[in-house]
Amino acid sequence: MQEFDFLLHGMSIVATPNHLLLMVAGVLLGILVGVLPGLGAPNGVTLLLPLTFSMNPTSAIILLSCMYWGALFGGSITSILFNIPGEPSSVATTFDGYPLAKKGHAAEALTAAFTSALVGALTGVLLITFLSGYIANFALQFSSPEFFAVYLLAFCSFIGMGKTPPLKTVVAMMIGFAMAAVGMDTISGNLRLTFDLPDLLKGISFEIAVIGLFGIGEILVTVEEGLVFRGEHARINPKVVFRTWASLPRYWLTLLRGAAIGCWMGITPGGPTAASFMSYSIAKKLSKNKERFGKGEMEGVIAPETADHAAGTSALLPMLTLGIPGSATAAVMLGGLMIWGLQPGPMLFIEQKDFVWSLIASMYVGNVVSLLVVLSTVPFFAAILRIPFSVIAPVIVMVCTIGAYSVHQSMFDVGLMLFFGALGYLFKKLGYPIAPLVLAAVLGDKAEAAFRQSMLFSDGKLSVFWSNPLVGTLTTLALLLAFWPFLTRVFGLLRQRTQSQLT
Repeated sequence: MQEFDFLLHGMSIVATPNHLLLMVAGVLLGILVGVLPGLGAPNGVTLLLPLTFSMNPTSAIILLSCMYWGALFGGSITSILFNIPGEPSSVATTFDGYPLAKKGHAAEALTAAFTSALVGALTGVLLITFLSGYIANFALQFSSPEFFAVYLLAFCSFIGMGKTPPLKTVVAMMIGFAMAAVGMDTISGNLRLTFDLPDLLKGISFEIAVIGLFGIGEILVTVEEGLVFRGEHARINPKVVFRTWASLPRYWLTLLRGAAIGCWMGITPGGPTAASFMSYSIAKKLSKNKERFGKGEMEGVIAPETADHAAGTSALLPMLTLGIPGSATAAVMLGGLMIWGLQPGPMLFIEQKDFVWSLIASMYVGNVVSLLVVLSTVPFFAAILRIPFSVIAPVIVMVCTIGAYSVHQSMFDVGLMLFFGALGYLFKKLGYPIAPLVLAAVLGDKAEAAFRQSMLFSDGKLSVFWSNPLVGTLTTLALLLAFWPFLTRVFGLLRQRTQSQLT
């Protein structure tokens, strides 16, 4: 199969001392980001993004992707040792991970979490390896109506499949669309939403918005709620690792099920958090030891970690092939690709084949490197959490400020970052989702351009979105997902009325 040839070519590009060092550096930074509350993978990747502008795209994406893997691994450390999820997707890991640590099995829980995470991540990479080419070739048949239908499907998926109330998701998206509209209209040349501010003529920088939303917003919430680190000690040695590995085959069905759930939720906008909770709940429901869940059951660690990493990895599949990110971190990486002059989508597999397959090859190597690094550095990163949060928080704010200023060397951007920090804080407190806002901010202008182009060559007829079976199916499915919460409520009321009439 030609995928193996492309993958071997990518391995030859990745397997250099320079790239291996970048992998280790990215993983270490990612673990630090995952361990420290108030950062997280999306913000960590955003903060690192300005440092990659002088690098070639292949080296830059290897560094960012390995930071992503490291952050996912790092979130497990705090979940198990301190009962503090470093990542939102690590919340489910605390249910059984921390009870295991309190029983003195922290090393076994960490080893099982890291290993099952590797299994989930490699499953996601295999999916990307063998499906990306077919999806990209299929997407080459798309014109502007099809692309708009795909964007519409992505937006509506957040409404129909998200866990937050649909109205809150729509509000978040509207703010994202407004952000995407700031600056000069590329079709008419008119200025929009600039408020006579010269700094807004170029639009709102994506990196600055994300630094504020994820970094400053999370810090404000954490400071308000207060944070005290009380954790269990863990020393991982080869004997514990091999003993834990020997016990994992008995959980093969949990691993496969978690990987399948994660891949599905990664490709759709469900995301790693929803995948980890779904995998945990299904594992508990189907387990023979369901009464031990929540009290220190190893299966309760394996299930969410496998799904979490499978979803985090497979979220890159729609981002690379269609230009639609499956998670907030994938959206940040999408912005990075655009900054480097690369256009995600089907043409990327033709015009930048070396880049694509180098990235896929680095996913295999980078996840293995992540496992080895995290197993050997757990005590060090656990010790970092002994530092008072009153010391950590100002350092994070300083890093965010430097990152925002370095984008355009402008104090206006720092003020803009603080504005988005306040917005992120409000979103967190009021329960509004940030991921739909980020998605709309990244894809809003592209969706608008595709819609206006479709209207131009169809003389303003909306029927163009049902002009062939492909675009018609995508548009109908998108509208069905958009109204799905309303339809389920109507069906529920009808069912209740029917049952009441029968009784």
